[in-house]
Amino acid sequence: MKTILAIIGSASENSTNLRLVEFLAAQTNNELDWIIFNDLKNIPHFDPELSANNPPKEVIAFRKQVEQADGIIICTPEYVFSIPSGLKNAIEWCVSTTVFSDKPTGLITASAQGEKGHEELQLIMKTLMAKFTNETTLLISGIKSKISTPGELTDPKTESELERFVKSFSSLVE
Repeated sequence: MKTILAIIGSASENSTNLRLVEFLAAQTNNELDWIIFNDLKNIPHFDPELSANNPPKEVIAFRKQVEQADGIIICTPEYVFSIPSGLKNAIEWCVSTTVFSDKPTGLITASAQGEKGHEELQLIMKTLMAKFTNETTLLISGIKSKISTPGELTDPKTESELERFVKSFSSLVE
């Protein structure tokens, strides 16, 4: 069974992105082993002087999780037409490494709108040489109206798009 590290980009305690990943994990737990990383706020602020030679223990642990995973899913909202600062910070700590290089990756932007943040996330991950395709990226606009508080999808179109995404992502991980 392949291990998937899901990185939640939201800092909110009541994150729809977390509920979305928990939904995906529940739907695929017979096929994929999920590790959900929802702890970006505990990664120290990026310091280029420490990144290559003396990274903090939280950064070392995060990089190790990325490196050991068979695949990565980043599920994030868009904040002010960009990716959240905590997600950007965590990614910046990985720039001096190759942990994302050729790593099978799925990118989900689930937000009120999300277009600009989704474009930015793809550009950043392309720069880090993560391995993803158009089929392993998904923009879900209006997410709050498409998933219930208990974490059930309420929009059939979104459910269908997620099924296609998971199928493509699973193929990429194989």
